[in-house]
Amino acid sequence: MSEDRIDESLTFDDVLLVPGYSEIMPSEVDVSTYLTPNIKLNIPLISAAMDTVTEAKTAIAMAQEGGIGIIHRNIDIISQAAEVERVKKYESGMIVNPLTVRPYHKVREALDIMLKHNITGLPVTEEDGGLVGIITNRDLRLEKNLDYRVDQLMT
Repeated sequence: MSEDRIDESLTFDDVLLVPGYSEIMPSEVDVSTYLTPNIKLNIPLISAAMDTVTEAKTAIAMAQEGGIGIIHRNIDIISQAAEVERVKKYESGMIVNPLTVRPYHKVREALDIMLKHNITGLPVTEEDGGLVGIITNRDLRLEKNLDYRVDQLMT
């Protein structure tokens, strides 16, 4: 047996960090660190790559605070790629490359896209990319005729 022994052990509740006066202002503190030589994190926090911990929603929240979320691998590769795509497309609450529909598309097509991608609205754009409106689940909530054109119901 080893002669090295632990004579005392402590739990979380046994330790207290007493706050004290400091000349350093919180805004002057830099807790950033590098995950790799090319990836800088503003906070030294990484969420675990576990299916009960990190999917797109957590990874987005971690990124917004300056950390990083590692998407778990307990799903098929297509689902993994979809989770990563959701995170990469999310930028400060603004979607960089949104899915869109044209004014002449059928309401049925817009609804199919919304259901497939789990979203509640789509920008309606012209061929040149100009925005002409938006169609949301509120516009479609009571609509029975799915053969209407999007421009007949958009706001």
